[in-house]
Amino acid sequence: MGKTRQHYNDEFKLQTVKYIQEQTKNIPQIAEELNIPESTLQQWMVKYRKFENEPLLTPEALRERDRKIKTQAKEIADLQEEIEILKKAMHIFSKEKN
Repeated sequence: MGKTRQHYNDEFKLQTVKYIQEQTKNIPQIAEELNIPESTLQQWMVKYRKFENEPLLTPEALRERDRKIKTQAKEIADLQEEIEILKKAMHIFSKEKN
């Protein structure tokens, strides 16, 4: 007897595409992991990607994006600390004038 075709709802397909885009694995590895044919995943990628012309993030691009986010988070923390120091300095200097 032949294999029965598996049917997936749109939400599952969309979540799978998001999962693929966030992974550092390639599509063949994910296809094996999810037990879904590679060609099916590729069809979903074409259909469900939010921005059709946007390239998929490669593992290298994901690492670069994560590095950039960490750098920006550190810059924000440094600036917030600097603001607090300046607030304290303003408070101290305003007391000296009075």
